[in-house]
Amino acid sequence: MIRPRRNRKSESIRSLVKETTVTVNDLVYPLFLVDGKDISEPIKSLPNQKRWSCDMLLHEIESCLKLGIHSFVLFPGLEDHLKDADASYSFNERNFYLKAIKQIKARFPETCLISDVAMDPYSSDGHDGLVSQGKILNDETLPILGKMALAQANAGIDVIGPSDMMDGRVGFIRKELDEHGFQEVSIMSYTAKYASAFYGPFRDALESAPKEGDKKSYQMDPANKIEALREAQLDMIEGADFLMVKPALCYLDIVHLLKKEVRLPIAAYNVSGEYAMLKAAAQNGWLDYELSMQEMLLSIKRAGADIILTYAAKEFAELTD
Repeated sequence: MIRPRRNRKSESIRSLVKETTVTVNDLVYPLFLVDGKDISEPIKSLPNQKRWSCDMLLHEIESCLKLGIHSFVLFPGLEDHLKDADASYSFNERNFYLKAIKQIKARFPETCLISDVAMDPYSSDGHDGLVSQGKILNDETLPILGKMALAQANAGIDVIGPSDMMDGRVGFIRKELDEHGFQEVSIMSYTAKYASAFYGPFRDALESAPKEGDKKSYQMDPANKIEALREAQLDMIEGADFLMVKPALCYLDIVHLLKKEVRLPIAAYNVSGEYAMLKAAAQNGWLDYELSMQEMLLSIKRAGADIILTYAAKEFAELTD
C-alpha cells in the first residue's frame, strides 16, 4: 500500500523532503523615512513599524544587518509644505530622502537599497502621476519620473523601484539611466500593481492617499489575470531586471503565472494590510502570530516569488537567527 504519511512521520524526515524554504536572503524590509532627528515614531495602523529619521534609521539598519537582512526598500514621508503638483521636491538636491540614501550607502555599502519612484509621496494631489482636470496624464508624467530616478541613482541607490504604473515608464527610466552613465543601476518594476483595498496602513504611514478620486485608472483591476502577463512582457522588453506583484496574498496566482512565463526574478510585496491583519488577529488571540507569519511567507515563496518585500522581515530574521 502506498502511504504518503511515511514522509511525514518525523521532523527529520519532513526536513529531508521539504520542497520550499524561506530564508532571510529572500526578504526585503520596507522602511519609512521622515525628515528630522531622533525620530522613531510608531505607526498606529502598522504595529511594530515606525517612521524613522535618518540618524535613527542607521541604527535600525545596523541591527537588521546583524540578523542577516541586507536589502531594504525606502519610502519617504513628506510634510505637506514640501508637496506640489509637479512633485518637484523628489529631485531637489536638498531632498532628505536623497541625503539619506547617500548616508546609508556611505555607512553600510554592503546594503542593497531599493527606491520608490512615483509622484504620490511628493504630489499635492496624492496621485502617482501628473493630474490635470481630474485626469492622470501618462506621457507628461514620464519626464518627472525620469528626473526622480536620476536623482536617486546619483545618490547611490542600487535598484530603482517604479511603483507608479504609468505606461512606458520602465523604458523611459532605463533610457535616462543609461544615457547618464547609470547602466549598473537596476530596475525593479511594480509590474502587476493592483488597485487593492490592502494598502490602507501604508497610506496612513506616508499620509499619501489621493486628495480626490482613486487609482483605478492606472493600477490594475483585481479581476484581471492575463493583463498581468501583458504588463510583464512589456516591462521585460523595456529593460526591467525584476518584476513585482503587489499585493502578494490575494494574488499568488499572478505570482505563479509570472514565474512560469517570464524569465526574470519575481518579487512579491506582502503589503501593509496583509501584515496588519495578522497583527490584529494575533492581538485578539485569534492567531499565533509567529506561526501564521511564517506560513504566510512560505505561501508566497511556494507560489514562485524569488524575492519577498515584507514588514515581517525583521521578526522572521529574529525567529530564525
